[in-house]
Amino acid sequence: MMFSLSIPILAFTALFFLSIYRLIIYPIFLSPLSKVPNAHWSSPFLPLWILWIRFYSKENRTLHAAHLKYGPVIRLAPNELSINDISGVRTVYTGGFEKGQWYSIFDNYGYVLIESFWRWKTDHVSVPCMFSSWHSRTHSTRKRMISNTYSKSNIQTSPAAKRQAQVIIYERLLPIIASVASASKPIDVHSLWNASTMDFICAYLFGVKNGSNFLQDEKYRGYWLSLYHSRKKYPYFTQELPRLTKFCRRFGVHLIPTWVDDANDELEAWTKERCDNAIAYLKQEVAKDNDPGNYPVVLSALMTGIDKEKKEKGDQSVLSNTTLKYRDLSLASEMIDNLAAGHETSGITLTYLSWYLSRNLPLQDRLRAELRTLSPGMILSSSNSTDNLPNSKDLDALPVLHAIVMETLRLNAAIPGNQPRMAPYPSCTLGGYTVPGGTRVGAQAHSVHRNAEVYPEPDKFDHTRWLDDENTYTEEQRKERDRWFWAFSSGGRMCVGSNFAMHGRQPSSSLFFN
Repeated sequence: MMFSLSIPILAFTALFFLSIYRLIIYPIFLSPLSKVPNAHWSSPFLPLWILWIRFYSKENRTLHAAHLKYGPVIRLAPNELSINDISGVRTVYTGGFEKGQWYSIFDNYGYVLIESFWRWKTDHVSVPCMFSSWHSRTHSTRKRMISNTYSKSNIQTSPAAKRQAQVIIYERLLPIIASVASASKPIDVHSLWNASTMDFICAYLFGVKNGSNFLQDEKYRGYWLSLYHSRKKYPYFTQELPRLTKFCRRFGVHLIPTWVDDANDELEAWTKERCDNAIAYLKQEVAKDNDPGNYPVVLSALMTGIDKEKKEKGDQSVLSNTTLKYRDLSLASEMIDNLAAGHETSGITLTYLSWYLSRNLPLQDRLRAELRTLSPGMILSSSNSTDNLPNSKDLDALPVLHAIVMETLRLNAAIPGNQPRMAPYPSCTLGGYTVPGGTRVGAQAHSVHRNAEVYPEPDKFDHTRWLDDENTYTEEQRKERDRWFWAFSSGGRMCVGSNFAMHGRQPSSSLFFN
């Protein structure tokens, strides 16, 4: 009898000591990560501290302070590190570190029939896009389909992009600015820039005819943007606590309100409608349309890429069970990712840029003088003309404009937060530390851009950092300045639209001050 009672006691005791070993002794003393400085005393054995920081949206400044105190590699949780060293950043983002489940939040829509044990039923299947692809092979295959449309040379020489810019700037944006200036009325520049960048990216994706017109339709713009931004804090649960989120949902507890799903559905439907209209345009109207601005540059390239992949590789393609299987939904998934990233990041940057210029009248004067060297220019009095858009290459060569844009991106990167990756198996080395495979590792532009040895007085807006004729940087200091600039990430998975973003920000940033 005593023997039979002792078995569960022994089992409980063994489980207790095993738990102590796995949860406390190993992570604190024996794990390879135990040598990494801790951002918080609880970091080796609990993720609660960093989860709390993220829930209250304090991650960027908190981690930056921790890096200043403890060094370029710090431990955030039992299986997570943050890095703030450019060598480590390059290792992680160019060295085979894959994305993980954290990015599945960027999958998009798709309802398909799946076979359960009992019957056929309809279930929700998220459709991945290029950005949400976990693995580099699927990502690179998707990227090849559209990367050329976002190349600098293609954007600068594209008749469609030129015409789209003419329509959006001269027919929509300049009249609004002229009206505000003549009436001396205040204006919400964040809303205005979001409208401008949305119209730009939608035109490039779907063509002007089937894109958005947020600049002129202010009422719907306000509704759409409120719908878009209302969901912002809720991805936390599915990104950081996916198992808990699913578990609670089974019992009718929604950590993410159901109205968030409704908002997502409406935004997805809005995008799908533009996809469908642009596809119909390519099939029925494009041959008869003499306006290059209506051509859906990115959507057309993606359609061609998908069809080519299916023809050449078919079932052997790494995309056979996703993009090739759900072609129309994959088109829409890619487009909603492009338009979301394309409008929001540029809108944020232009808002900060406007803020810095509004506080520096001499810099406004200097930028205005530089812009007036362009021929043709963008003078408000010439807003009735649609043929005098400055040459993209000339705009790209303006040093003061370039310096202002670069310094705005450095100080207020549109995506300043953590961009996690998963360490490869079996292990790797970062900052002299051995990092086991499967460890979550990330860097944040907010910290990378605030290295005081590279950017003196890093919290100060100083555009002269980028004016080599005016600053006192040595050649080596200039190389380090450029090497530490990380507004668009780096490696094969850096922002595919970085050239489009810079192209759009430069003419837009000149409009208030020319």
